Amino acid sequence: MTASEKAHALLDGIRKLDDEWALAIGALGEPELRAPSALPGWSRAHVLAHVARNADGLRNLLTWANTGVETPMYPSAEAREQDIENSSRQAAGALLADFVAAAGRFEQYAAGMPDDAWAREARNRQGAPVTGAVVARMRLSELTIHLADLDRGYDLDRVLALLGPLTEDVVQHAVVSRGAHLPALRLAADGFEWTMGTAPKATVRGSAGALLAWLSGRSDGSALDGAVPRLPAWA
Repeated sequence: MTASEKAHALLDGIRKLDDEWALAIGALGEPELRAPSALPGWSRAHVLAHVARNADGLRNLLTWANTGVETPMYPSAEAREQDIENSSRQAAGALLADFVAAAGRFEQYAAGMPDDAWAREARNRQGAPVTGAVVARMRLSELTIHLADLDRGYDLDRVLALLGPLTEDVVQHAVVSRGAHLPALRLAADGFEWTMGTAPKATVRGSAGALLAWLSGRSDGSALDGAVPRLPAWA
């Protein structure tokens, strides 16, 4: 599969989850937005603000990959945090409109990307090279994990069930993100398998949602079978 073909499959998943987000947040008013999310210290408004600013940041990376002009995801870590905080303070109607508009801007820019641009590279917040196709995978992962964080009746297994084969990409993104903290290990879930390191001797099994929750720091792995290593806090 080419980078362009993979990216367009991921974009189908992104559009599907953007529609699901619209259903999840459409009826939220001030009390529901200011209520706690499943993320400690963050309200639902913070989650929406983060996902909206993530859409804009990842659109910057697509711009970089497409044009070759360095366009960082965020001006700085401090600016990122302040933008999320400022966005979260918007009134309910403005915040919901902001969220939908940011998602639409990402989708629109991605839809216009030339096929060959998906294999070109930008650099993520850590300075590592990422192709345009990987940027699409990053967006799908954000939408997946934070829809569960919103605490609106979705768990990760429910969200991943919407994605079918793209489940493999979302969990793979978490595996890559956490690779430095994992020993040689085989992960197995729902007909998919991921391998960390060389010649792993141990296997951890569970649902894809339970694996993703553990890899993303949202569970201690007690729902998984096998010798589950302890992971440091998600940064």
